[in-house]
Amino acid sequence: MPVLAAKDVLAKAQLALSESTVYALRELVIRSEGDTLVLVGQVSSFYHKQLAQELVRQHAEGLEVVNTIHVL
Repeated sequence: MPVLAAKDVLAKAQLALSESTVYALRELVIRSEGDTLVLVGQVSSFYHKQLAQELVRQHAEGLEVVNTIHVL
């Protein structure tokens, strides 16, 4: 995937998190590492961790999604 397209995907995915109705997801960050999107941050439940992953996956467009979110 071209670098510009990967940046566009990252921007769309980050925007989706920042506009989430679940406020805990708004604090999460996505990093781009080559063809991989890495979710970083912390949430209070495994449900929110999974929710964030699936929200980002909707925008991933062929990029791998790695979920490193910590549950407190």
